[in-house]
Amino acid sequence: MNESPLGRLSLLLPLLLALLLGGCRGEAGPPPLEGATLGGAFSLTSHQGRRVAEADFAGRYRLVYFGFTFCPDVCPVDLQTIGAGLRRFERDHPGRAARVQPIFITVDPARDTPEVLARYVAAFHPRLVGLTGTEDEVDAVARAYGASRQVGEPGRGGAYLVDHSRMAVLYGPEGQPIAIVPHDRGPDGVAAELDRWVR
Repeated sequence: MNESPLGRLSLLLPLLLALLLGGCRGEAGPPPLEGATLGGAFSLTSHQGRRVAEADFAGRYRLVYFGFTFCPDVCPVDLQTIGAGLRRFERDHPGRAARVQPIFITVDPARDTPEVLARYVAAFHPRLVGLTGTEDEVDAVARAYGASRQVGEPGRGGAYLVDHSRMAVLYGPEGQPIAIVPHDRGPDGVAAELDRWVR
């Protein structure tokens, strides 16, 4: 017997109501990015000049953002918001926040040397790790982590911009993607999303 669309909807209403009420109570539910094919192994150079592998962050949540130090607008604004949100989470939940490792991966390795990255990341959070590498290494990591990068044509004086995606993604202690962190909602939005998922 075929059921009408209205009949099927009436069967789904209790489930939808339960999901909505669960969200109102702050219950996390399954991670939005559960099962997504994002992330993976890498080997890059840190802002301290050491080789760093994805495995070095095992057991910690990773808050990953791709950008570049010569970015004139969005990168510093986003990183300022992410850093401020993480500091709020640290203030309210220091034990859980200590498990979060913020990571900045450059999309402009030609200019973003470890020395340049060291000066840059210090402006946003004391635990922010800056990572760079060869063009091939950065390309491979960007692809694996779902970040886009396109180097623009050099202008007068050789300056150029890099068009790139703008998202901060939270990965779990085993490297699994959990959620996109809404830095567009300000520090409170970042802190709330970390509070929702970091245990």
